[in-house]
Amino acid sequence: MKTKRSWTVEQKLAILKEADESGVTATIRKHQIFGNTLYEWRQKYLTSGEAGLKSAYIRTSPDVKKLEAEIRMLKELVAEKELTIRIKDELLKKLLYDTRTTR
Repeated sequence: MKTKRSWTVEQKLAILKEADESGVTATIRKHQIFGNTLYEWRQKYLTSGEAGLKSAYIRTSPDVKKLEAEIRMLKELVAEKELTIRIKDELLKKLLYDTRTTR
């Protein structure tokens, strides 16, 4: 099973230029890509320029995933602490109110 390749913007531009000069069939065979892929690149380049050829998929490194998980955990911890403080404040208010009304 082949793995999915990713192409840089420069590589895509070079392949598009080669397809214009040498022909689509020879280019897709040489680079082992599908004709649809080449035509999609061409269409994106014509409509959006080089920005259209940039990959929309951005891989996140394991370190980033670890940090994101830690941030989620810390946010949950802060939320729990805020809830604890709010409950203590309410209990304190009730206690103070009860001591004032019973005197």
